[in-house]
Amino acid sequence: MADVDAFTDIPTTTLADLLGREQVMDSGIRPLWGPVPRVAGPAFTVRCPPGDNLMLHAAIHRAAPGSVVVVESGDLDYALAGGNVCAVAQRRGVAAFVADGLIRDLAEVREMRFPVFARGVIPIPGGKSAVRPLGERVRCGGVAVDAGDVVVADEEGVVVVPGARREEVRTAARAKLAKEAGETLDDWEAAHRARIDKILADQGFEG
Repeated sequence: MADVDAFTDIPTTTLADLLGREQVMDSGIRPLWGPVPRVAGPAFTVRCPPGDNLMLHAAIHRAAPGSVVVVESGDLDYALAGGNVCAVAQRRGVAAFVADGLIRDLAEVREMRFPVFARGVIPIPGGKSAVRPLGERVRCGGVAVDAGDVVVADEEGVVVVPGARREEVRTAARAKLAKEAGETLDDWEAAHRARIDKILADQGFEG
């Protein structure tokens, strides 16, 4: 877990620059309260069919401490979880929920400061009957997520670091952050203007 924990110091903007659009969840997956802390952890993947939340409720008792529970649902008619489910998840050490769907009891979730990144809230809960495997590849916010991928989420959004690229991406991110930390705004402005002016000139812009 130590190498995963190190990602809490890396902004999602830095990771997005390195990984590109396909690893960034769409803007509908957003923090439901703020200011939310940055969270990072290995994905514990869950699939819930529309109208049913059984497997998310099962997952909170099975996800290892530090996990980010990632839910494929796409359901905008029923809540996947509420205050008690979030409270139990938090008590068991789950780092956050990232859900392609909705929750309820937002005031309770906000008060306990449990990070939830989802599409919104609705007051009616889903049913509990559809059994699905846990730990399989899911799609959340348009991104394919495998169990064990590193999920990093903050107020900017949610980025998924493929498990096989964990060390490579972490090293590159650290180098990028170190370079940026040593650069003044004057340095950045000069380099930025030179880059933009070159692009303009290459395309025949005059002005």
